[in-house]
Amino acid sequence: MINRALTSISYIFNPLIMPLIGVAIYYKLTPNFVQRNFISSKFIPLLILTIVLPILLFLILKILGKTNTIHLESTRERVVPLGVYCIFLILVLEEVVNASQIPELYYFFLGILIASLSCLIMAILKVKASIHMIGVSGLFMFTIALSVYYSININGLLALMSTMSGAVATSRLHLKAHNYKELLLGVFIGTIPQLVLINNWIL
Repeated sequence: MINRALTSISYIFNPLIMPLIGVAIYYKLTPNFVQRNFISSKFIPLLILTIVLPILLFLILKILGKTNTIHLESTRERVVPLGVYCIFLILVLEEVVNASQIPELYYFFLGILIASLSCLIMAILKVKASIHMIGVSGLFMFTIALSVYYSININGLLALMSTMSGAVATSRLHLKAHNYKELLLGVFIGTIPQLVLINNWIL
């Protein structure tokens, strides 16, 4: 039962959904008026570029025998998916989010791109970091920044996200997908780019 629950956590909190959750949190917290059609015009391409196309890529690689699971357990499996995902993120920055229009989201995705490139370089060097922890840590840092920027008390949400991060880490350890060093490396890679880029929009 416990094994099934922890396995489910790894799938439910897949790194691919973290960027879209970040966008949803942004539109939920921002006090600025945003038209519905504007939100839809961002969500749909983001859904396609950050979730639909990466999943299709995984299915193609799985059919070709280049990868085994969507969690990309070995460094060899990670190189192509991460490289193509970085291209998708560049398209997001070029075509979907605009630094002058929505700087919060622009730098959020720039941070995701930097984290993904870092993970890609490490995969090429045969160094493994937890992509799950990269995703949840980057999202957590971005949410904290939004709460500070807009002076909004979202302690309940932050507590929930902290619990989520702990559950993901426990899940990855229990399933023997990562060791403590790989989890901490993932936290570092996910958090630092968001923390550094905050200065571009929070000040």
